[in-house]
Order: sequence, then structure tokens, then C-alpha cells
Amino acid sequence: MSKIEKTYTTKANFMLHGGDYNPDQWLDRPDILEDDVRLMKLSHTNTFSVGIFAWSALEPEEGVYQFEWLDQIFENIHSIEGKVILATPSGARPAWMSQKYPEVLRVNGSRVKQLHGGRHNHCFTSKVYREKTQKINRLLAERYGKHPALLMWHISNEYGGECHCDLCQEAFRDWLKVKYDHNLKLLNNAWWAPFWNHTYNDWSQVESPSPIGESAVHGLNLDWRRFVTDQTVDFFENEIVPIKELTPNIPITTNFMADTFDLIPFQALDYSKFAKHLDVISWDAYPAWHNDWESTADLALKVGFINDLYRSLKQQPFLLMESTPSGVNWHEVNKVKRPGMHLLSSMQMVSHGSDSVMYFQWRKSRGSSEKFHGAVVDHDNSSENRVFKEVAKVGETLEKLNAIVGTNRPADVAILYDWESNWAINDAQGFGMKTKRYPQTLQEHYRTFWEQDIPVDVITKEQDFSAYKLLIVPMLYLMSEETISRLKQYVANGGRLVMTYISGIVNEYDLTYTGGWHKDLQEIFGMNPIETDTLYPKDRNYVIFRNESYALKDYATVIEVSNAVVEGQYKEDFYAETPAITSHKFGDGKSYYIGARLADQFHRDFYQEIIDELHLKPVRKVAHGRGVSVQVRQAPDRDYLFVMNFTEEKQEISFDFVAEDMLNSEMITGNVTLEKYEVRILEAAR
Repeated sequence: MSKIEKTYTTKANFMLHGGDYNPDQWLDRPDILEDDVRLMKLSHTNTFSVGIFAWSALEPEEGVYQFEWLDQIFENIHSIEGKVILATPSGARPAWMSQKYPEVLRVNGSRVKQLHGGRHNHCFTSKVYREKTQKINRLLAERYGKHPALLMWHISNEYGGECHCDLCQEAFRDWLKVKYDHNLKLLNNAWWAPFWNHTYNDWSQVESPSPIGESAVHGLNLDWRRFVTDQTVDFFENEIVPIKELTPNIPITTNFMADTFDLIPFQALDYSKFAKHLDVISWDAYPAWHNDWESTADLALKVGFINDLYRSLKQQPFLLMESTPSGVNWHEVNKVKRPGMHLLSSMQMVSHGSDSVMYFQWRKSRGSSEKFHGAVVDHDNSSENRVFKEVAKVGETLEKLNAIVGTNRPADVAILYDWESNWAINDAQGFGMKTKRYPQTLQEHYRTFWEQDIPVDVITKEQDFSAYKLLIVPMLYLMSEETISRLKQYVANGGRLVMTYISGIVNEYDLTYTGGWHKDLQEIFGMNPIETDTLYPKDRNYVIFRNESYALKDYATVIEVSNAVVEGQYKEDFYAETPAITSHKFGDGKSYYIGARLADQFHRDFYQEIIDELHLKPVRKVAHGRGVSVQVRQAPDRDYLFVMNFTEEKQEISFDFVAEDMLNSEMITGNVTLEKYEVRILEAAR
């Protein structure tokens, strides 16, 4: 298939707009449910996730089912030509189940069984819970699988957490037996068990990490995190058995997450593994817009990075499954979006590949913890307040963008992100405990390309490297010999590879390589990083690169060169005038090693040379200042440009091609002024 070709992931040829709808909270208010239909039309919404936390409403007692209310909701949505994303209700089990089957309750790391309550609160291993989820899912698929309003399945909700019960301990041991070929010696070797006398001589002695037991065996910690991902995926696979059997042509998703404060990928699960089991990637985005620790543009850059990661997991459009039209309820300060930001932030998601703008939530709850979380319909039930009107404006905008659905865009640049390496480096009792910041470091390397509108894929180590002219691999602490071999082949075949400090330190078991840096890495880079200096926050050194001085912080690698070219040197300390930046021609390609953590201006200057050499460029050249981003989605015969002003000031842009403004049909070229938070969406024939 051509890279520039449409992929309709949901079999819908229109932009999805709507969100989490919880009519089960309002079953005693038929007037509210009736009014929802009116408000759905006024808000230009067309798709709703239903049933996410509705198990008690569907099955109030074991074996007693009440689907009539959901039947009516399907009909209400269908009556306005809307679509339903039907959720399975496993994200929060009913109280009767916890009481009758206590094995479904999670046990925490201190081996304390949890009470009923909260959500994400079930044991993934429990046979009872697996049977119960399959049964309710089968009934849902039988009843609604052929309903014309059913667009998609939403499996559970925001999977996360872990259980340490006896069932999970046995499952973990079984997982380890398979991984280590039923050979305890292999496990002991992989975990470096003689350290602190942790050698196991029977599988029954193996326990998951615990604050009241073992938590410092890094191989154990790493394998436990891998097991948690695999067991979560296995639970997911169990959930979808009846759904795949009865509705094989209805696509399946579950909503991924991100850390909302730092806006980095969710860390508890390895989404690169989970993605293989989904038809469509979706994620829940809640950036803290208008915060007081970063600029709007800096936050937009982070959003773009995660969008490009989740889009790249399947190299197809994704869905924004949850967002807020105003504020949230869990930030330390729950600031609402300023006028214009909702449209801008929504269009940013679309610009990076989303075929939807969905919300949590459709209607605000009256009580409990999310009663003040943003929603389309506020407690006033009004269509005249500011937030509702801004949602309607997004809906009207999306209705003009249906031609963009299914489009993607190729990239010549990739940045490699790895969940396992992040787990391992965070576990490492070395370097700077607060300055490792692996995902944030990748975002800083992403910055130059985002500022210049050069497309980037954020890929994982299993994906194909050969499609990219430039591959950037910052801080890949954990690196298997297989990954090293693939990187070596990539460079030998003509690729450009950039690597940084604290890379290739341990193998896939979190064991250090002996004899110095791996010999293949030394061959690729023509040098050997022999020592890593970790600096205090107030420490500073400098790197001289192209006769310019750049401040470094946190990390500096002492480098021993064999046949690499020295591109930059340290200015101070005991390694003054020694290599800090190197390059090396290897095979038909070239490698670069950045030995120190350097600021944004260094990245701009360093990557500019590579950009020029490789003729990397944006899909469409639009001249603009810093803080404006241009993202392009491509159909086979035309480009769709999103020109977005992530600043609080007017910005001037200019371009020399003719484009049509998709929102007002105006033909434009030349100079254009963007107002604060304004977005222009342009269509240009190719």
C-alpha cells in the first residue's frame, strides 16, 4: 500500500465528535435523557461512548439483566444519525460481585487485599472475573452487534494498575517458567541473584516486588513490569473473545493515557506490546493549558510528541477518545481553557492524525469526584454558555473536515522511544535520581523538527528503521544485542544515526555489558564512552561546537576516540579539551554521538547541519515565527495544512502556493496574520 493512501480505521468517513455519555447516572430523569438528544444536535456531536461504568445498571444483581434503558439510548442516538462506541463495563465491577467473589479484589504490593471501590480495581488473573466479563460482553455483542448505530467497541477503560494476590503470584511464576525455559539457573543468572544472596532454588520462592519484601533486584522488577503488561493484554484478549466471535467486522480499541503533569507517555504498561492487539489506537489527552511552568508552545510540542508516538504505533490515524472542553478536576490548579484554546487544541489533535475529538464527559455528574470535571453540558443544562458554544464551533469545524478522515503522512525522521528502557533507567540506582528524564529528553530532541514543521515518527525498537533517513536514539539505556545489530545494519545501509549519553549500558535483562561499551556500538561510532559524569543542578560545564559555546547540565560523557571525528569538545573540568560530540562514517551511513545534555539552541544548530545535508523539509513551506506549528495530513492528490498559533500574540505567516481555507472557502496565498490561538486549515492540490 502506498504511504499516502487513506485508511478508514472505524469505517466512518466523517470526523467523530462527541464523548463519554453516562445515561445510567440519569435513569430516574427521563426528561434529562430526552433533553440530551436536543443538546446533541445543537452541539454538532455525532458519536458517543456508552456503558463504560454501567455494569450495575446492566446487571444490578447476579444474573438479573436490564438492557431496556440501553436499548432506548441506542435508539435515541440512532434517531439523530449518531453512532455509538459501545464500552465493555469491566473498568469498575459491581458491588455484588466483590461481596460474593472476593477473589476479584486486588491485592497491593504490601499484600493487603483492597476493599471494593474506586476503579481499575480488579485482579486481571481472577478466573471468576474473566468469566463474568466474557458473559456480560457476550450479551452486549448478541444484543447490539448488528445495530446500525454501533460503530466501534471500547474495551474497558484506561487499563492500569497491578495485583499481587496468590493467583497473580502463580501466574507470574508460570510466566517466568516459560521465559526462562523452566530453568531456575537461567533466571538466577539473568537477575544476578548472588547479589545480596538472592539465589532461588525453587520457583515457589519467587515473589513479585514488594515494599515489605524485595524491590532492589532490577531483573525481577523489569520482568514484573513486563508480566503486568502481558497479563493485562491477556485479560484484554479474554474480554474480546465473544466480541470477535460475534462482531468480527466491528473495530476494537481501548483508551491509552499520558502523564498529565509532565505530559509524557503512560509508564505502567508497555503500549508498544498492547498496540498489536488493537484495531485502532485511541488515547485520552488532558494537557494543562495555561499553566505557569511552561509556554503554550512548549506544552503543544509535548502534545505533538505523544500524538506522533501513538499514531506511529500502527502507522495509521488514531482517535482522541477523551479530552476536556474546559477544565479537569485533578490538577493541582484546575484552570479552564481560555477562549479559542478549545478549537486550537482540538485541531492540533486532528493535525497529527486524529479522526475524532471526543470528550470526557458529555454531561457533568451531580455528585462524587468528577462533578466539577469539564463537560459539554454543564449543571445549568444550557446551550448558551461559553463552553457549549465552543464545543459547537468545534463540531461545525469538524463537519467541514470530513475529506481529511483516513489521511496520514510519511516521515523521513524517526525518534526511538522504549518503555522497557525507561523502566530500567528509572530503576537504576545511579546517575541523577531526579535528572534522568528519559521521555522529556526525547521531547527536547523532537523540538527542532517540530519548530521547523518537519514530520517525525516516534517509533519503537520493533519497528522498521530502514524507512527513515535520520534515526535519533537518545538515552536508550537498555539495548539488547538484537537492537544493536539492527542499528548497525541501519547505519551500514546508509542511515544517519544520532545517539546520546547513557545509551547501550545494559542488555534486555538489565545486566551491564562487560568489557566496556558493546563492541558493535564501538564499531558503529568509532569511539568508546568510558565514564559518565553526573552533575549537581547548579554545576555547569560547556561544549565548544563550531566555535560556539553551549552550556551543558546533568550529564557529561568522557569519550575515548578510536577513529571517530571530534565535532565538539568540553571546555572545563578534568575532561577539558576532550571529545564531547563525535561523528563517524560507517558503511554507507554515518553516526553521531552527543556526550552531554545540552540546551535547545545546541539541538537547533546541531540538527540544522543534518537537516541541510539530508535535504529534510516540511511537506509545505510556510514561513512563520517560533510558537507557530504547521502540521500536514496528506491524501493521494492533496495536502491538508493546519497552521496553528500557540502563542498569546499575533503571528505573521507567509507562503507562496495557493490554498483554500477549508472553513470559509477563501483562496489565499502570500502573507496572513494569525490571531492569538488561531488556527487556519488549508487545502492545497499536489
